[in-house]
Amino acid sequence: MHTTDASLADFDEKVVAASHRQPVVIDFWAPWCAPCRSLKPILEKLAEEYAGKFLLAKVNADENQELSAKYGVRGIPAVKAMVSGRIVDEFTGALPENEVRAWLEGIIPSPSEELRKAASEMLAKNDPAGALSLLAKAHGLDPGNEWVRVDSAEILLDQGEPLEAQRLLDSLRDPEVLKDDRVLRLGARLKFLQAGSKGGSEDSLKEAIAANGDDLEARLELANLLIAANRHAEGMDQLIEIVRRNRGFKDEIARKTLLDVFNLLGGQNGLVAEYRRKLSSALY
Repeated sequence: MHTTDASLADFDEKVVAASHRQPVVIDFWAPWCAPCRSLKPILEKLAEEYAGKFLLAKVNADENQELSAKYGVRGIPAVKAMVSGRIVDEFTGALPENEVRAWLEGIIPSPSEELRKAASEMLAKNDPAGALSLLAKAHGLDPGNEWVRVDSAEILLDQGEPLEAQRLLDSLRDPEVLKDDRVLRLGARLKFLQAGSKGGSEDSLKEAIAANGDDLEARLELANLLIAANRHAEGMDQLIEIVRRNRGFKDEIARKTLLDVFNLLGGQNGLVAEYRRKLSSALY
């Protein structure tokens, strides 16, 4: 079955969790609503026809007023599409079958998205070459799907091919993709890999700092080297010390580099919260 009834009690399980596996079409309806009665069989028919490409979740708006309020239902039937826990599209009122079908095509994963999913599963089985092959096919089907390039860049970076990964990231143009946390983290990783490869050895840089604590250039090179080696706390300690000694050094590069590290680690990382406090203390 590709249709289910959902309520406040099981909405998170039946709808929100399910939306991370496939698109979920939520139909807010009520027994007294005549347009709901005309739309309902259309949605049910299409759910069976699409055979699992989306899940239809029917919610009685009268019996689940808290859900109706949460999702901004002001008139019924109200149909909303949820993907990965977010509402991505919606319409209100009864539409003819051809218009509902056209609306569904906007939320059903394209063939390239199906290949992305298969590539992710292959990567989970430790087959990066196979994943890259599937992503290449996805790109051939839909060259405009920039997430395919992001997936490929991440795999290439993990496989030690930063130049090719950088080329793919440089080709991105979609503002929504460019500001995504995952893309920002990939950019930060590449930046530190490139910067870490240009400095001296760890021992020579530490010797320079021991001889002259105000050798901020050596501290910066050491920070980049350590962060590129995933020794994030040690690298950020050097950056914090630069801020303390000379905040304006090279146009506040230490503060800006710390922000890059925060992007690299992700906003939920406990280390980020700790070093945000340290940066705030050093600045003020």
